Parts: sequence; C-alpha cells; structure tokens
Amino acid sequence: MTSTELPSTMSAVQLTRHGGLDALTYRDDVPVPWPAAGEVLIEVTACGMNNTDVWVRQGAYGSDTDPDAVSTWRRGRSTLTFPRIQGTDSVGRVVAVGPDVATSRVGERVIVDFSLYNRDDDSLADIDYIGHGRDGGYAEYQCVPADNAHAVDTTLTDAELATFCCAYLTGEHMLERAGVAAGERVLVTGASGGVGSGIVQLCRARGAIPYAITRADKAEALQAIGAEAVIDRSASDWVAAVETATGGQPVDVVADLVAGEHFNDLLRILRPEGRYTTAGAIAGPVVNLDLRTMYLKHLQLHGSSQGRRSDFRRLLGHIVAGRIQPLLHDTWRLSDFHAAQTAFMDKDYVGKLVVVPDRHWDTVGAPHVHD
Repeated sequence: MTSTELPSTMSAVQLTRHGGLDALTYRDDVPVPWPAAGEVLIEVTACGMNNTDVWVRQGAYGSDTDPDAVSTWRRGRSTLTFPRIQGTDSVGRVVAVGPDVATSRVGERVIVDFSLYNRDDDSLADIDYIGHGRDGGYAEYQCVPADNAHAVDTTLTDAELATFCCAYLTGEHMLERAGVAAGERVLVTGASGGVGSGIVQLCRARGAIPYAITRADKAEALQAIGAEAVIDRSASDWVAAVETATGGQPVDVVADLVAGEHFNDLLRILRPEGRYTTAGAIAGPVVNLDLRTMYLKHLQLHGSSQGRRSDFRRLLGHIVAGRIQPLLHDTWRLSDFHAAQTAFMDKDYVGKLVVVPDRHWDTVGAPHVHD
C-alpha cells in the first residue's frame, strides 16, 4: 500500500500535558504517520489499557528527592513530548513498510512488543516504550520498529490479543527476575488487575503455585484462572491470613503491585531467603521498611519494569500454545476514551479493558460493548 492509498489524517487520542482527563483530547485530524527505514505501519484494530497511561498523564512518578514531584516515567531522563499518543498494547495489521523492510510483511496480523530497547543486547539498562518515547496505539494507525511487530497465528480475537502485552510481559519479567521455579509458592498482590491476573496464569504456566490477594467479591474469578487460594485484602492481619491460606506452607516469592502500608507485612510473609519482586505501587510508592526484616531473613528485593526480548518470546509462545488465556472484561470506542479510562481507574473488574478505533467497532470481537 502506498501513502496515496491511505487517508492523510486519522482519529487519535493525544495527551497534551500532565493533568486530569481533560489533558486527553480526541481528534480526527491527526496526520497519518509513514514508516521510516526499519519500520512498519500498522492499522490498529485494538489497544489495551494500562496503569502507566494514567501515571504518565498525571506525572505521578515523582523524583529521586521528591516523591510528589510531577514527573513522567524514567524521571530525569524522560523522552516524553507533547502531544503524545499513548497506548502500549497494539494489535492490528501491517499496511505499509519502510525502506529495507520486506514488502511481504504487508497484510500480517501482528501484536506489538511495546518496549524500545535502544541496545542490541537483551539489557534493560537503556529502555523506553511505545506510547511514551514515540506514539502508541490509541489511534487508527501507528508506526513501530519492524522487529517489534510480531506476526501471530491464533484464533483469539484482536481485542483478546490486546489484553496481553504490557501486563503479561511485565508479569513474566517479574517472575523471571525472581527466578520463580516449578513448585514454588508465589503470593500475588493486586491480583485482579491486568498484571496481577496475568501473573497468576504465568505462575501456572511455569508450574508455580499462585496465591492471590484481592477483594472478596473477586475471589471466584481468581480461582477460576488458577489461584490456589484467595486472601481477602481487607483482612486485618495479612501475615496470619496468608498462613491460613497456605496451610502453613512457606511463601517463596511475593509478586507485589500494591506496596503501601502492607509492604513490611509482605516481607514478613516471605520465608528465609525468599524473594520480593515489584513493578507497581498502586496503594502508595513510599513505604516503611524495617531493614532487620530484610537482612535477618537474607531476603532478595527485585525492582522490575517491562521486560526483555526473551521474555516477550516466551510470552508469545504461551499465547500461541494456549497456556494463558485473555481476560477481556470490556471494550470501549476510542472516541469514548475519557469514559474508558474512568472505568479503568475504578478497578471494578478482573482482567483488562481494551479500546477499539471507531472504524473497527463492528468487526472486532468483544464480550461486552458500549453503544
């Protein structure tokens, strides 16, 4: 397809500044991008929603010296410029290729690895992501590096495919960083969210035994996807509640997405020489830590964000083999983005929410729709 066969403008949601929902503007006059060397142009059919969209919009990442400072992801070395089209979890079809990319790729159905690695090795020392350092998938079209667009052969719908990338890649890397092995017990906080519910499934995929902390009304849904037991997050004593749930068996790894006031309790729950891994702090990023808990138990603490190419390859293998299942709770039109992100922030669901460009609304499969 040539540039003359594509529309010159497209619909997209642009982040214009840090702030509230009014910082997001839906436009139908955004220029359609064209792929440079080494890139492909994707017609986006679905894009999943993630916490990083909200945190970047709010500028909620703080700084090394001020946790309340308005700052975006990567803090002092941010690549964010305005306006920016966010959206990490893109699925669609290749409609054009840049110079030096095989034209045979046109027509491929693809899922996008959102990580911009910036190095040839599998290091995370210099990493960015699509939707932050360059435009993402809350649009009808987007350009991505050709190596980030992975052809995928599956019977899952595009909306279902769009539930995986950011959340499950984040979860897979957390488990990899902590060296989770078959037979180990893993306690997952924030287990009903996109990353947490992904971790529950990814634990089972590698033979580990997940225990979930979430709201009581979500317990049945978490057990249905593989949680060995569910701990009510409103329990007054998490340490005792987890011990009851595990039958007194040791917890090898805590995969934490919540932090806040329960941080030190989570370290207390770990067995001696246990491992703690985190990629989020939705209950509060500034925590109380009794260092004696850490050093007397010889604990390992792992910070984690995004994932490596090798993590994505494993994730794609799990998807194609059917070892993990999409948890698509709902879909929203791109033009209803404010309502979609409001529903996302309310967290009254298990799994993922997905945004669909209006032009594909009638053709992209979804379990629920908003008319």
